[in-house]
Amino acid sequence: MHRYCHPSVWHGLAILLIVFSAGAGAGGATGTPIEVADFGANPGQLRMFHYIPDGLRDPAPLVVVLHGCKQTAAPYAEASGWMQYADRWGFALLLPEQRPTNNRWRCFNWFRPENAARDRGEALSIRRMIARMQADYPIDPQRIYVAGLSAGGAMTAVLLATYPEVFAGGAILAGVPYGCASGLFGAWWCQRRGRNREPAVWAAAVRQATGDAVPNGARRPRISIWQGDADRVVNPANARALLKQWTEVLGIDRTPDREATVQGHVHRMYQDAGGTVLVETYTIAGMGHGAPVAPGAVEEACGHAADYVLPVGICASARIGRFWGINPP
Repeated sequence: MHRYCHPSVWHGLAILLIVFSAGAGAGGATGTPIEVADFGANPGQLRMFHYIPDGLRDPAPLVVVLHGCKQTAAPYAEASGWMQYADRWGFALLLPEQRPTNNRWRCFNWFRPENAARDRGEALSIRRMIARMQADYPIDPQRIYVAGLSAGGAMTAVLLATYPEVFAGGAILAGVPYGCASGLFGAWWCQRRGRNREPAVWAAAVRQATGDAVPNGARRPRISIWQGDADRVVNPANARALLKQWTEVLGIDRTPDREATVQGHVHRMYQDAGGTVLVETYTIAGMGHGAPVAPGAVEEACGHAADYVLPVGICASARIGRFWGINPP
């Protein structure tokens, strides 16, 4: 049955999806990302770029970096500091990019079931890109990671849920939980208001994403969750839902085992019985919608100010990399 939707609603949806995005601009990296035209099956019709630093380690960690709406891959990877730290620490970057023919605002289509399922659509395209990187470079299969901002953060949650055996860790910045939406209006609702579900319900969505392809008890990725407490684009309730989802999946409780203040921002850590931190959260005080960077002469400096890349005195890329352990010893 056809349902009429007032034009103002669709206008609001468009504006929200446009701003559900990452930033752009130049940074401190020394090289330039290169496009790879052929990486096999590409049902999601995405573009593939990679960044290989001169000092690539052997074997090398691989970080998949996902941009947001109205943005492209390389400018976000540079502005947010990922290319800078790839140079410094010797890891490879895979930079998938959305096409405007798929989504007019260049959003990854995390909210469409045909793109958010294992071995389908955009999720499969990114998996094929990873396989191409493994074929071409000495990538350590035990050290593959994914990080994304906003719409890219939502697609990060998709990849962590649908291919948990591929990733050792993930980072979701101003993103939403897996299974939060299955259409455009649901995406708007999820972003703006969040969804209040029990941890078991959130976890079930993740566990069901792989079906029988991944056995029970298989490795699950460690998760870093970042959220500005003044974000008016993605409701901070989504960070709390992500915490529910991944602590439940990983079998740990939601009482922080450790808490610290870093440059005025709250960092909470959630451990397993052996003392390993499996989930961490950063709540960035006073920050709106974006990725935190720390340009200038500060500890772990990175990046620069750009649209939705916000200088708040803490470098998310560096801290995420240290959490994963991809910094050299």
